[in-house]
Amino acid sequence: MNIDFGKKLPGYLTEKRNIVTTILFTAGFALLFLNLYTPFGVGTWFEVSKPTLLLYASGVILAGVLVVAVSRIIMYHFVKRGGKLRIWHYLVWVAAEILAMALFFTLFEIVILDDRRPFTELLTRSVQNTSLTLLLPYTFLWLWFSWRDNRERLSGIMEQPEAAGQRPMIHLRDEKGVLRMSLKHSDLLTLQGSDNYVTVCYQGQERLHRFMLRNTLRTLEEELKEGAIIRCHRSWLVNIEKVKLIRREKEGLLLELDSTPPSEVPVSRTYMHQVLAAFGHVE
Repeated sequence: MNIDFGKKLPGYLTEKRNIVTTILFTAGFALLFLNLYTPFGVGTWFEVSKPTLLLYASGVILAGVLVVAVSRIIMYHFVKRGGKLRIWHYLVWVAAEILAMALFFTLFEIVILDDRRPFTELLTRSVQNTSLTLLLPYTFLWLWFSWRDNRERLSGIMEQPEAAGQRPMIHLRDEKGVLRMSLKHSDLLTLQGSDNYVTVCYQGQERLHRFMLRNTLRTLEEELKEGAIIRCHRSWLVNIEKVKLIRREKEGLLLELDSTPPSEVPVSRTYMHQVLAAFGHVE
């Protein structure tokens, strides 16, 4: 998968609610990481009981997480005031957070704990532990925010009122009833079924796009029966309003679609009468 690092950073990463979630989730993960993995040599910090040790260490870890809090607040206000961030900017920003947090723990070990090991050794270990502490929750949250943003966008599309004279948007769900795709009626070309999967073909800018959906063609046919979507073949549904002409070949009828580039769909004998009747009634 190719990543365009020059692409604009998704807006959901700098939303206020997601900034707060990032800070709180990272703090919680850092505490869990501390108790399970005991990084930074916390087991030797103070000569006290283990519960007291973990209490002291948690305070230090949370102090380190303040680096994240300050960083994200700065990021939020930077974007709010019109600043532009691209993906590579964000990655550099995260690297700076890791380095700043690692430097904090390194200085803590040297100044407070009087650790006599070389500075570079302590910093290297701190960078490794801090990378785990930050990158794991950051990666999880990025995926979560992306999924939630897509879900909210799709829900927003479904709730939009349709303009007068226009066909409603087509909403396609998987076998569990989860909305997976919404598109304009005029962009949908065909649906091709294969076992429990359906390939949705729709018109993009100067090229065709395909989206695979886990569902049966029969189920989608039933859901789309109110529109101009009809079955022309055991394995095909077609948007009859996108048919440019019907052509008779030796193998039978072919529907030539008004698409870029041009595309064709076969018509089986079983559905020939249905297709011809529907085509004759298209206004």
